[in-house]
Amino acid sequence: MLSVGSIAGQVFLLQLAVVVLLVAAALVALVLQAQRDSMQEAQSRTRAAAQAFANSPTIVAALNSPDPTAALQPHAEAARKAAGVDAVIVYRLDGITLTHPDPDQIGKHVIGPYAEAAGGKAFTSTFQGSLGLSVISAVPVRDADGSVVAIVSAPVTVEKVEHMVKQQLPVLLGGAGGALAIAAAGSGLVSRRLRRQTHGLGPAHMTRMYEHHDAVLHAVREGVLIITGDGRLLLANDEARRLLDLPADADGRHITDLGLAQDLAGLLTSDDRPATDAVYLAADRLLAVNKRLTAPRGPAGSVVTLRDTTELRALSGTVEVTRERLNLLHDAGMRIGTTLDVRRTAEELAEVAVPRFADVVTVELLDPVLHGEEPSGATVEMRRTAVAGLDEDHLVHPVGELTRFAAAHPVSSGLADGRPVLVRDLGSFDGRRAQDPECARRILDHGIHSLLVVPLRAGGVVLGVAVFCRASVSPPFEDEDVSFAEELAARTAACIDNARRYTREHTMAAALQRSLLPRGLPEQTAFDVACRYLPARAGVGGDWFDVIPLSGTRVALVVGDVVGHGLHAAATMGRLRTAVHNFSGLDMPPEELLSKLDELVAQIDPEESATEEVAQGITGATCLYAVYDPASGELAVATAGHPGPVLVYPDGTVDLLQMPVSPPLGLSTGLPFESAELTVPEGSRLVLFTDGLVEDRNRDLDAGLADLRAALTGPDRTPEATCAVVMEAMLPKQPRDDVALLVARARRLCPAQVAEWPVPRDPAAVAATRTACARRLAEWGLEQIAFTAELVLSELITNAIRYGTEPIAVRLLRTEPISGFTAGTLIFEVSDGSSTAPRLRRANVTDEGGRGLFLVAQLTERWGTRYTPRGKVIWAERSLQDGVPPTAEHLGEIMPGLWEDTAP
Repeated sequence: MLSVGSIAGQVFLLQLAVVVLLVAAALVALVLQAQRDSMQEAQSRTRAAAQAFANSPTIVAALNSPDPTAALQPHAEAARKAAGVDAVIVYRLDGITLTHPDPDQIGKHVIGPYAEAAGGKAFTSTFQGSLGLSVISAVPVRDADGSVVAIVSAPVTVEKVEHMVKQQLPVLLGGAGGALAIAAAGSGLVSRRLRRQTHGLGPAHMTRMYEHHDAVLHAVREGVLIITGDGRLLLANDEARRLLDLPADADGRHITDLGLAQDLAGLLTSDDRPATDAVYLAADRLLAVNKRLTAPRGPAGSVVTLRDTTELRALSGTVEVTRERLNLLHDAGMRIGTTLDVRRTAEELAEVAVPRFADVVTVELLDPVLHGEEPSGATVEMRRTAVAGLDEDHLVHPVGELTRFAAAHPVSSGLADGRPVLVRDLGSFDGRRAQDPECARRILDHGIHSLLVVPLRAGGVVLGVAVFCRASVSPPFEDEDVSFAEELAARTAACIDNARRYTREHTMAAALQRSLLPRGLPEQTAFDVACRYLPARAGVGGDWFDVIPLSGTRVALVVGDVVGHGLHAAATMGRLRTAVHNFSGLDMPPEELLSKLDELVAQIDPEESATEEVAQGITGATCLYAVYDPASGELAVATAGHPGPVLVYPDGTVDLLQMPVSPPLGLSTGLPFESAELTVPEGSRLVLFTDGLVEDRNRDLDAGLADLRAALTGPDRTPEATCAVVMEAMLPKQPRDDVALLVARARRLCPAQVAEWPVPRDPAAVAATRTACARRLAEWGLEQIAFTAELVLSELITNAIRYGTEPIAVRLLRTEPISGFTAGTLIFEVSDGSSTAPRLRRANVTDEGGRGLFLVAQLTERWGTRYTPRGKVIWAERSLQDGVPPTAEHLGEIMPGLWEDTAP
């Protein structure tokens, strides 16, 4: 019975092993349960002891007594012994121990996890202490007003409460042993009976016999017949019964009594006719018959095998269809989604499916999808996006038409349910006629007879539907076609959703960049300007340009580039452009402005890198900043990692200006920014650009600059014509990188438009300067504003003499109206050698002075201060637009504000 070679022995050992495992598992479960109960008991005991002592009616009075330890220690020891815990400890909120089983610990400062209890919330925790695993509970002691005045803690070691497990172990072990003995006896009786019934056969022999018999009767996909020597059926498996349509009681009957065809029955009953793949007709099946005689190796008879060649042919056709479908799915994966364009992706689906899966395919998308938006489900209007397989456009609605499908239409049903809709016979389906009876008639006349509508679903949202149609001799769609169409639609929907998301992001980025780039060029007299901006093929980026008027008819030209594309690059560009505008308002030199911009970028980078919303900082930005003075023709240029400008002289020669090497913004290299200064001849063109114009994957920087030089060389052109020539010569229709181009033709103020006078630091010199100013204004034909001009100059010169240092000078600039400008401008400039700047503030009623700058601010459009290497310049601008200038009688109406100008 204990032999593993017999079934009875194996059953006995298996039952015994199962019993042992069950008993052991039950024993372990009971021990673990007891240990868990011990832990819960320890937690409950400590919390109850700490809670009871903390809520005792005399504890607050004892804490407020002169000697809290003397009042609390006896009670704490009594509570400890009664509760069965290791200690009942009272702490003050500052961590001083008031009670403790060890008197040496009283009065000591203890640091522990009691912040939660000090905040008014009791807690229980488990920790590994020097005495082993322990549980401690801490409970706040509250005063009558509810405030926490002390903490009571009660620790206990888990070992102290584990005696329950030890007491239960003998009982558990005894019960397990008894159960094991009873189970072993029962298993022995069962195994003994099983041995008698199996006659001692081994499991391998019985298993092999059963497997052979089961395989022959049920698992073999060929028909098997065993026929005796006298022509009777001894054995027929399930496949043979199915192929020959044998009756249930066929076993033991003669072959000729089973209703088989005469030729097949003759072959089966003959005792000397073997056969190999002989084809016989059995009902509507073509059977390939193989017959082998069992003699002389066995008793007289034969073994016959049958194969259904009809199903093999059908199976071969199914395999071919499946292979074609797999090839189609492979081609779809390669051809669908090659671009991030929603319409093109829909067209690719239609092109792939025709004619290999359907004869006609249309793709209908919800209108918001084409604009990059996620459909909300509030609209059922769909726009036909793609059609394939039709030569006659009038059969269906044209591509691009917005259609609202009727509720009974298969497209509406598929869109509403999100499930495929199969119409095997379109002629008997009334739902399509409800939409457009005339269109339905034309479709049927064209031979379209079967329809399959499959929703395009991505991320749980239906984006549209794909409509597959079969016409003429093509078979109608079947159920197995639905799963294939769903797979094809799922792949396409994922690509359409990606294209939709890209369209949305591209639209948002383009809108953001349009709002951040200059919408128009400002009015100024220094340059005749033209510009171009061309976004990259991958989307908008961070290139920008600016023309910023400065004081004294000077103008700043700016071109910058932020590495990358998309929303982040566009937003970063806007931040940098705003910073340049703000810094330029301070009239800084170009190199100083770039230094300030570099500090700003270096400060922003760590802040952005620490946020989850922004994946990268703005390191990698470049900028070129140039300031041109039309009065002198001087140009100061500084760059931060940006290509230098190109200067085209009036005679058509081109000069690539060599700039001091400076790092890009935000690298914090510690290297200074330097500027280059030169005199620009009148009529010269300054060409500023970003690196996308001269550099790409197929062209290095030197080659690009050479091409740019060639494009600019030649006869004199207007800035607008120059932009057109450069863009046509240098760029493809869709460049890989953003391109910003700024062309500015320099103008100069003629000497007659400028007047300058040195001023001694003597108040008496003010009158002489005013007289000279009035004389020059008369020469310019501006006598009507002479009074205003003299008053403004008097205030500015007086302020410079009083608070500034030598040398002091006055300059008047007159700009003439040009095309598109409403009026010229008169500019007052007073320079001195100090760096202090005046400021406006309210003057008191009793102050004798302090109203000069208020008058200047009221009588001019703008005024301000700019610093130079030798001091400062206070300037003011007065428009020459027609109007009535203020007179002396009107000054009393200007003065009620009473502002004061003082040196800082």
